[in-house]
Amino acid sequence: MIATSALLDGLNSVIGIPLIPYAGGRIDYAGHAKNIDYLMRSNSLSGGRPRVIAIAGASLVHHISYADQVKLLDIAGQGMAGEGLLMAAIAPNPLPEAATLLGQLAALQRPPDICLIMPLTGTYAPAGLYETLLRFTATQAAEHGMRFLYYFRRPRDRDAVIRLVQDSPHVIGVKIGTQESDVLPFVQALGTDKIVIWGIGDRSTAAAELGAQGHTSGINIVVAQASDAINNAQRRGDYEAALQIEADISPLEDIRFMHERAWNYSAVMEAINCAGFDDVAGGTGGPFNPPVPAHIAAEIARIMARLEGYH
Repeated sequence: MIATSALLDGLNSVIGIPLIPYAGGRIDYAGHAKNIDYLMRSNSLSGGRPRVIAIAGASLVHHISYADQVKLLDIAGQGMAGEGLLMAAIAPNPLPEAATLLGQLAALQRPPDICLIMPLTGTYAPAGLYETLLRFTATQAAEHGMRFLYYFRRPRDRDAVIRLVQDSPHVIGVKIGTQESDVLPFVQALGTDKIVIWGIGDRSTAAAELGAQGHTSGINIVVAQASDAINNAQRRGDYEAALQIEADISPLEDIRFMHERAWNYSAVMEAINCAGFDDVAGGTGGPFNPPVPAHIAAEIARIMARLEGYH
């Protein structure tokens, strides 16, 4: 098991979240393996740092069975061949099912190095979030040696999430999915023993200047060189260089986040397909995520003509 200090440093990176490709309405497992291979081979992170790969929300984990999630993580782990860092995302409710899934993931030949707890849904109180996840993470750490991040998406939960990360030795940080103004309160409260990760794409430099470390990327599977270069620049404190690259990829990110992230998945699929890359698989559209409208596809084609060099 990787030491927590090394894990924290490794997460100060691009956390690539590849889309799960579909073909004929079914998961394309061979395409998924190809995507993992691309991310591992295209690593241009500074200092030989490990690639971080997550199977998470942009991968459509909310729409697939636990058996499929386990298979996808297994394929990813095998494709990483003992290298890099592997992250699994789980929905925390219903909690008994989440515990079952974690047990299955822990039993893999290559278990995840870290688990991202997705935002809690349904009716709950912040105190309930704190108390329940404090117990849950302690139990899972004792049984499986698992460490966790929490995905912060609901502003009213801020104090409860801060307490959870502060009080649990097994929750080593938080992914911010709200706005830049939430970064500093977490950074100030959590100090240097935990990590605050920016969780809304590659336009992450404003958050990095406030103390966020690393960011999640849904377009790393398309333009890995851009995502890596942004993180490299941030780590050396060259925020101007990072912002220059952000300006290049911003049009694609704009489309992904339009209409409350309606095309978060399908814009990436279209970017892969229209560019004609043969080393990654975009697929034909996943559950609840059909191809983008024709006029959006045409705009993505224009954008990708300018971004192909970052692949």
